[in-house]
Amino acid sequence: MRDETLTEQIKGIREKKYSSFELTEFLLDRIKDKTELNCFISINDNILEEAKAADKELERGSDKPLLGIPIAHKDIFCEHETKTTAGSKMLENFVAPYDATVVSNLKKAGAISLGKTNMDEFAMGSSNETSFFGPVKNPWDESRVPGGSSGGSAAAVSARLCSAATGTDTGGSIRQPASFCGITGLKPTYGRVSRWGMIAYASSLDQAGPMALTAEDCAIMLKEMSGHDKKDSTSAQVEVDDYRALLSRPLGKLKVGVFEPLMKELDSDTSLVMEKTIEELEKIGMTFTEIDLPNFSYAIPAYYVIAPAECSANLSRYDGVRFGYRCDEPSDLKELYQRSRTEGLGKEVKNRIMAGTFALTSGYYDAFYRKAQQVRRLIKNDFVEAFKKVDVIIAPATPSTAFRLGEKAGDPKEMYLQDVYTTSSNLAGLPALSMPAGFVNNLPVGVQLIGNYFDEAQILAIAHQFQSITDWHLTSPDIPT
Repeated sequence: MRDETLTEQIKGIREKKYSSFELTEFLLDRIKDKTELNCFISINDNILEEAKAADKELERGSDKPLLGIPIAHKDIFCEHETKTTAGSKMLENFVAPYDATVVSNLKKAGAISLGKTNMDEFAMGSSNETSFFGPVKNPWDESRVPGGSSGGSAAAVSARLCSAATGTDTGGSIRQPASFCGITGLKPTYGRVSRWGMIAYASSLDQAGPMALTAEDCAIMLKEMSGHDKKDSTSAQVEVDDYRALLSRPLGKLKVGVFEPLMKELDSDTSLVMEKTIEELEKIGMTFTEIDLPNFSYAIPAYYVIAPAECSANLSRYDGVRFGYRCDEPSDLKELYQRSRTEGLGKEVKNRIMAGTFALTSGYYDAFYRKAQQVRRLIKNDFVEAFKKVDVIIAPATPSTAFRLGEKAGDPKEMYLQDVYTTSSNLAGLPALSMPAGFVNNLPVGVQLIGNYFDEAQILAIAHQFQSITDWHLTSPDIPT
């Protein structure tokens, strides 16, 4: 059971090789054996009872696609009567009164909630070191970070503590940890998956997505997670494809765009991984051509104006009054606000709130926030023009393999540059996927596929067919390369 993919676990339960209860017990034991990774903030106390109920439902012939499968949720998704912390002291004891749409959709598909995974505080970080609950460690090398902010989900899947998990991606928070941990992670088109019940960081950029070992697993997850939600005004009314059924569709002579400046910035070992990936994709009939993205270099500065500005607005609700952390014995209302936020929020979150508040201040709004939104539009236009010439774009997922814990913690610029290859897709709202493509010094390297709007089926199909002729996605941290 340990190295089975989500697809294999679904088959194993259906064919009665083992029950949901047995699978769940096995995963709980494995989580106990791997506590040093710090992947989970909490475990579902009722999961064994839920597994027993799923087994009874299976006996009655239920055909729910994920029935009895334990799924981990990033602790940014609200779950009914369950602590939902967003990795912050501010919400350390917050118990959600409802399920996020992503959680309820997966429950309707039969999945059972294994627990809530660790994450950078309020999804602000690229290393999973800003969590109030301590850093997550990379299963490939416990002295290194798993990436962030969905590092707990990535590490849990990589360490085989679960076969699939939910994540969120605001500037690369699914794809970067997927690359660092050697798994497959997909950020869907903005609006493809409902944001209702997902604790907001930057509302115009946040998007939920699946994290699993394979593209096939992500296809299964995405179908169940997606769909229009009237409770989310940004949810798109676009038909949801049967992604799994489309995985083996003929790719023909798909044209793949390559932005050469990105390749030139890579070190020689990572560049070799990219070259070999392109060679493998050529074997399945794909052709490659250069594209131009003139405003790509402005993505990081635009992102780090827009995202903090939106976080400043979203996090203003955490005031010590209605819910969340409240300081002890404040002398007046001003001190209640000031101390509750000072004591309840971490340094990185406070830095971004201050930067975002400054960008929204009268007199600076036009110079910073409005200008960043105009640059965002230029970046989107660049991609629109590129997709007139190509069907998909290939790019590195990260500028390096996983770095050591604490290595970049004191240098915000270096930490923010971890998102250099990923933020543009969020600014443009495009779907993008990271897939395992090799190793450098026994550490995983991911390659990114960026698709056109609502064309998740195509990038999933490319990743699946790449994975059918390679085995990087099946290599386990317990068996070094």
